[in-house]
Amino acid sequence: MTEHTVAVLGSTGSIGTQTLEVCALLGIGVTALCAGRNIDLLEAQARQFRPAVVGVADTEAGRTLRSRLADLPCRVVYGAEAAQETAADPGADVVVTAMTGTAGLLPTMAAVREAKRIALANKETLVCAGRLVMAAAARHGAQIVPVDSEHSAIFQSMDNHAGVRPTGIKLTASGGPFRGLTWEEMRAMPPERALKHPNWSMGAKVTIDSATMMNKGLELIEAMHLFGMAPENIEILVHPQSIVHSAVEYADGAVIAQMGTPDMRLPIQYALTWPERLPCPAPRLDLAALGTLTFERPDLTAFRCLRLAVESAGRSMSACCAMNAANEIAVNRYLRGDLSFGGIYETAAAVTEKLAGTPADTLEEVLALDAEARRLAAELGVT
Repeated sequence: MTEHTVAVLGSTGSIGTQTLEVCALLGIGVTALCAGRNIDLLEAQARQFRPAVVGVADTEAGRTLRSRLADLPCRVVYGAEAAQETAADPGADVVVTAMTGTAGLLPTMAAVREAKRIALANKETLVCAGRLVMAAAARHGAQIVPVDSEHSAIFQSMDNHAGVRPTGIKLTASGGPFRGLTWEEMRAMPPERALKHPNWSMGAKVTIDSATMMNKGLELIEAMHLFGMAPENIEILVHPQSIVHSAVEYADGAVIAQMGTPDMRLPIQYALTWPERLPCPAPRLDLAALGTLTFERPDLTAFRCLRLAVESAGRSMSACCAMNAANEIAVNRYLRGDLSFGGIYETAAAVTEKLAGTPADTLEEVLALDAEARRLAAELGVT
């Protein structure tokens, strides 16, 4: 196996912990870890993997962890720039960006500037600044390899066709816990219902985004930038079994898909070891046991967040950035209990409409737009 050394941003979250599981199984060296404030788990990870650098976004938690890890030969950094410093650490040649939300943008750009391979598990980075990030990656010679199961599937389906561009992408979606319901049936759903995803075990924010199907809209925007595909050439298909993770179509009509059990360890491992394929602990796919795979088009009348994201994809990077930031705040408000499920869409739609024409041509403008969208989303009185 080609030797890699890895930095994991968001190491205490769902993708981060599974990444470390893969690293332990394959013997991949972990040189840097970074998390928000879960220092109990972060300390355990540091003691297991012995990284050279440990970053903590929360300053107070970082000071506590520095004291706890005083017996280890690692450098503990903390504060607002800890993730960027961790991402740029020269000891790692692969950076796994498993942070949630726009917080992943600046660390991803720090890794890009160091010409690292970015195993991208933070879709919001490309949603809010995809054009800027992909241009910077090309300029600095950084590789961006997707970790999201859908984008990994697209990447894998294109992998043996170097130089031949697909004409379309078929992006699959589970449909989430509310598939088949109407907007009126969903709009008052409590968080405990929305957090019960039928197929995947994910963090709270991603799980709510799956329930609204905003997650699939964000993935459409991410796919646009990763694969240089116009939004009208990306078809979203609801596939409840979550076995076909996505597919690409070529000019001759051939459709190449990647299939597998719903287990994130496979796309994580592929991003770390590409172009090699190694044994993976994910359960093997038994097609005969499954029997039937089904596909249907999403209901854009019921899933209004998905409709908003598709519309924003064809509108502007400003619209995508504003929508993404407003959605993140709205989901947090919903989980706290001060916004209804329907209010997530209403907040995101209102903020997007207000800010869609705001300039977003530089990183500074993107960050300013993101901040303003968050402010508006936090203050809106929708319920």
